[in-house]
Amino acid sequence: MLSQSTESKRKRAPSKRALATRARVLDAAETVFALRGYEGATVRDIASEAGEPVGTIHHHGGGKETLFHKTIERRAQALSRARLDALEQARAKGDLTLETVLSAFIRPFFDLSHQDPRWRQYARLVAYASVEERWKNISARFFDPTADVFLEELLALMPQASRSQIAEGFVFTVAAMLALLTSQERINNLSGSAAEQDAQINHLVQFCAAGLNR
Repeated sequence: MLSQSTESKRKRAPSKRALATRARVLDAAETVFALRGYEGATVRDIASEAGEPVGTIHHHGGGKETLFHKTIERRAQALSRARLDALEQARAKGDLTLETVLSAFIRPFFDLSHQDPRWRQYARLVAYASVEERWKNISARFFDPTADVFLEELLALMPQASRSQIAEGFVFTVAAMLALLTSQERINNLSGSAAEQDAQINHLVQFCAAGLNR
């Protein structure tokens, strides 16, 4: 039998209510950070968006910087898993080409955003964090391990290219992907019509593959 002191150290599993509140806090943080960036957001703004007291935000998210990390971390694992699964499916089919590797990296983000539109807010948040030197540790922790897997596949397909050339093209690809995720309305406004998303993604993959080939 466990001693009373050991029992007291056990962490009680969070209740459904606590989990729902935490999800609401992170949803609100995602919205506010995506719209205002880190500097423009306040914990009070997040509390207002969540419909919760400021104390609840601190309880479930910590301070603003910790909450920013948690907000990005929340979806990062699901995104990485979807990308690696897509890559493994292409590998199992013996269909590893420049286009299929890029598609395995790009398409899962759009698929997830189709299932839940809040993923597009997450894309804005990732785009913001990606260009700020302050948050380079976020990319290193949550995105670089998966990026390295794709870089190795691209290097194997393009042995004539250096790692720095592949890395440069890969970063350009990420930027183009995030631009399409967050700026489809802008494209529609400039073109005068609404393009079909699957066609846009195909175009994006071809565009990025052509850039890497150059």
